[in-house]
Amino acid sequence: MDARLYIAVLLSAFVLSCLASPLAIRLAFKIGAVDRPERRKVHTQPMPRMGGMAIFLSFLICLLFILKVSGPFTGMIYGACIIFLVGLLDDIFQLSAWVKLLGQIAAAAVAVHFGVIVHFVTNPFNGALDLGSLSIPLTLLWIVGISNAINLIDGLDGLAAGVSAIAATTMGIIALIKGQPEVALVTFALVAAIAGFLPFNFYPAKTFMGDSGSNFLGFVLGCLAIIGTAKSAALISLFIPIVILAIPIFDTFFAIIRRVHNKAPIFLPDRDHLHHRLMALGMSHCRSVLIIYSVSAFFSTVAIVITFVSSSKANVMLALLLLLVVLAAYKIGLLSGEERQTSPRVEGHTRNVGL
Repeated sequence: MDARLYIAVLLSAFVLSCLASPLAIRLAFKIGAVDRPERRKVHTQPMPRMGGMAIFLSFLICLLFILKVSGPFTGMIYGACIIFLVGLLDDIFQLSAWVKLLGQIAAAAVAVHFGVIVHFVTNPFNGALDLGSLSIPLTLLWIVGISNAINLIDGLDGLAAGVSAIAATTMGIIALIKGQPEVALVTFALVAAIAGFLPFNFYPAKTFMGDSGSNFLGFVLGCLAIIGTAKSAALISLFIPIVILAIPIFDTFFAIIRRVHNKAPIFLPDRDHLHHRLMALGMSHCRSVLIIYSVSAFFSTVAIVITFVSSSKANVMLALLLLLVVLAAYKIGLLSGEERQTSPRVEGHTRNVGL
């Protein structure tokens, strides 16, 4: 693709997001989309929580009017509009968990209808396994799961936005390596839209992205992960999206394990997610966010590296990576959820998002 197109898309997404963020802040106060302090949250003042609208609008405008995408991207756009609207209603009216879940499933179903489908998964012993009739339900599970996973890590200023930007950047680099310039350009447009919003969201935040923003980001990342690997027959390529999105995926997985172990309801909110545990160890708000950024960047680097190595070497790397993740999770209390003293200097916010 022409380099000028890349520049036009990235600049447009960034500038539009920068301009839309202050407007989203003012609108949030006017319509009551405000996050108020409570026990599980560490911010002390009401905060507007519609900032994700800036990312959504700038990304959408770029895809519709500059790139004019088609095919599976069309389904991603329609589904993104649905999931954003459901999240927006939740930011304003606090919808029930079941209503939000139905909205997420509807959005994912629209994407599937337009061809965003996982057709096969990795069989470590004998190549790729065709999913057949399981393709659609597993695709729905992946998209809805990633949507919720990004929502769950939206607990500190700039955390979900930064992790999403790192993940999208990695997907774009790998798409370029694989010769998928359109996928790369779409993912980089998302990164630019996030970059325009991040100055308003990083500590101390002027706005939260809200469920509308976090669910939107998770949905788009889930779809892009499928679109980017749909035409690849390489065995190891099917692991790459999981490695790229390891932070939100494992944080959600360990939350489920922790609650089962503690005989607590799976959907009961707690203060034992990764960012909670880092703060409980005495980390400051900014330091906790930057540590998670660094870990996310490490996973992303591993994902890029395994695209260049043989399947056998990649399998060894993935096994070691999984062992490292489990040991680290056990060490900082992600599995047990044991209480530790939180630093009194911590400021910011922790959204009440369920898991």
